[in-house]
Order: sequence, then C-alpha cells, then structure tokens
Amino acid sequence: MAVKQKNQQQSSFVTNIRQAAPYVQAHRGKTVVIMFGGEAVDAQFDRLVHDIALIHTLGLRLVLVHGARPQIEHRLKQRKAAIRYVNGLRVTDDEALAGVKDAVGSLRVDIEASLSMSLVNTPTAGARIGVASGNFVIARPLGIRDGVDYCHTGTVRRIDAPGIHQQLDAGRVVLLSPLGYSPTGEVFNLSAEEVATAAAVALHADKLVLLVDGPGLRDSRKRLIRELSLAEAEQLLQGRRRLSDEWARHLGYAMDSSRRGVKRIHLIDHHTDGGLLLELFTRDGVGMLISAESYEGLRTATIDDVGGILQLISPLEEEGVLVKRSRELLEMEIDHFMVVERDGMTIACAALYPYEGDVAELSCLAVHPDYRAEGRGDNLLQAIERRALNSGVKQLFVLTTQTSHWFRERGFRHAEIDELPVKRKNLYNYQRNSKVFIKALE
Repeated sequence: MAVKQKNQQQSSFVTNIRQAAPYVQAHRGKTVVIMFGGEAVDAQFDRLVHDIALIHTLGLRLVLVHGARPQIEHRLKQRKAAIRYVNGLRVTDDEALAGVKDAVGSLRVDIEASLSMSLVNTPTAGARIGVASGNFVIARPLGIRDGVDYCHTGTVRRIDAPGIHQQLDAGRVVLLSPLGYSPTGEVFNLSAEEVATAAAVALHADKLVLLVDGPGLRDSRKRLIRELSLAEAEQLLQGRRRLSDEWARHLGYAMDSSRRGVKRIHLIDHHTDGGLLLELFTRDGVGMLISAESYEGLRTATIDDVGGILQLISPLEEEGVLVKRSRELLEMEIDHFMVVERDGMTIACAALYPYEGDVAELSCLAVHPDYRAEGRGDNLLQAIERRALNSGVKQLFVLTTQTSHWFRERGFRHAEIDELPVKRKNLYNYQRNSKVFIKALE
C-alpha cells in the first residue's frame, strides 16, 4: 500500500509539473503587481512569502503592494487617537499620520525581513531575493470633499515607472507601501488598492493580483463567480444586487485597471494556501478573473450569427479543411457554437458537441485569415474547454485533416478511431481519413 501511495504521489507531482510548465513559460519576463492587505500579514504569511519567492525565481517581474489597515488601527488605539472614516476613507490628521507612519514603517520592515529569509529548510532556501522600496509613489492631498478636510489622506499623483523598471531589470522585487510623497516633502496616507492600480497601469503590467479577505462573490445559484468580462463586472456593480463596501471597492479598482490597459486582474482569497500558484499556473485557477480583452467579443452564438459563421467557414469547406454544413443544419445546431465578434463581424467560431458519458467533440474551429496568429484560436479553445468542464465533460476529442500539429501543441494526443464514442464512430467518414486527437480535461 505504501509503495502504491508513493507511486501515486510521484505521478501526481509529475502531472502537476507538466501542466504548470506552459504557464511558467508564458509568464516568464512578465510584470505582475500583487496587492495584499495588512490582514494577510498573519501567522500564515510565511507561506505567501514562499510562494512569492518561488514565482520570482520562475522569472516573473514582481511589484508588491501592501496594505496596513489593521496595523494602523492597532497603533491608533495604543495612542488613544481618534479613528475617523468618511465615505470609506480615513481622515488622517497630524496624530493619525504619526500612527500611520509608525505602523506602515514597522510592517514594511517585517515584510522585507520575511522576503530576505533564506533558511535551508524553507522553500526560499538560496533564493536571496533583493527587495527595493522607496519613494516611487508621488502623491497629492485628497483635499476637502463635501466639506470634509481629509488632512494627510492623499491620492496617487504618479508612479515613478522608470525607477521601478530599473529595479526590476536588476532582478529585484519592488515593495510599495500605502504612503506617497509630494515634491514639497509631505507624506500622505494612501489606499493600497489605489497604489496597486496606479502601479499596474504605469508599468503596463500584464497582471494585477488583488489578494482579498474573503472567498469571493457568488452567482444566483450560489456558485463562486470565476470569471467576469469588464462589461459583466460593470453590470454587477451597477445592478440591483447589494454588494459589500469592500467588494464594491475591489470591483471598482479592478474595472479601473482594466479600462486603463491592464490585461488581467485576478482577485484571490488570501486565506487559500497556495492561491497565487494555483491562480497563475493552473488552467482554471482558484480566484476570480476580470478581463477586458479576448472574452468581451467571445460569446455563445445565436440564430443571428448563422450568416456570419457561414461566411467564415465557407472558404475552409471549399478547401476541404472543414466538413460542409448547410444553413439549415447550422440553424438547428447553433446552440453548440461560440463566436468571436469584432465590430459586427464574425472572425472566429467553434462548436462543442456532447456525447454519451463525459465525452464531447470540438468541431468547426475556424479563425478568419486576417485575424490569425493573434491568440484567438487559443482563446476559443480555452472557452470551449471551460464550457465542457462546466457541463461535466472530462474528455474532449477532435477530428482534423490539416491542423494536427496545432492540436498536439495544445495538449491533444493522437488516438485511434476505436476510441471515439460509438455514435461518433458510426458517423466517421473514411473518405476524409481525418486524424483523431483526444485531450483529458481533468
């Protein structure tokens, strides 16, 4: 039993490494901004630090932004100073600013110390992470709003992007605190999320990761929401559903980042052990993804898309790449299709046909010649795989005559006709002599 268990563990390890490898390659050299609140600096913080160190060693350029709200509250209570919030923002008077500087400075030193850890018996052994922090955030006062003087509470004016890039180019992790500095030498108390958003935008980051204090939002069926387009996030924020102030703030900053060019925003519960690794290096992740690109134009097809799909696939049918479909058949099967639309034009499509058991066929994957080599085929494949997984499908197969290598490069293995579902095997066209490829979705 012990040997069997050991073999299973080894097999699982190998499988996980192989599945993570494409994501390691894709993320190498990319800039990622990671924000975590002061709540995350708890007894389990070392686990997060170890994951950050691992991500750094895999070649990602990391900018960390930490909050300090609970630490500031603790300092102010110790000082018996007034704690005042208006519209969710702290009013930072002179006494409060002293507590803020004390708490943030102490916390930053503790975080730097944790990142410097290089003990032999820890995951950071030998990592020797260089950490750079400083006056990279230039701020201005929030001023007086609705008659309230916010004193030393500020807002980000700009981020010293060249200075941060210089540190990243030198192989260092950059650590930003929720403090900003003015050209007149003043210090301002800032929102960590605002700092993270501004940094991600200024650095043209590929990802912004917000480690939040909670498991996430659920849909009407009590399922965790795993993915939102920018439009869907806006609809959720402006809809009738009552969101907590905290989640309204998270969505607001995520949407702002997305509108200003950040490609992917991930919201992850900081309590999830290994959440960063699972989100960045597995297909489905564990958090919530908000994205403005790729998925905005990717949707389930409707009857109105039949003409556009026919126009897209007709040349490929004439070349023998795709099996011919009549308009009538396409109208009957339109619910199986997904399309990518650009300015009213269908530029890509794919279909999913379920069979008995937990098997489904990927069919009619096509991208307009003017829009190839830009990742749309990959986005469609990922969307089809998510749709299949959500339907309980564990195995996806495809029949192809001219794109074998494309599917092999994306995890499909060559299979025999006998491995097809009985119903599909009976429909196999031996004249086309299509090759069969299968991919496990588990």
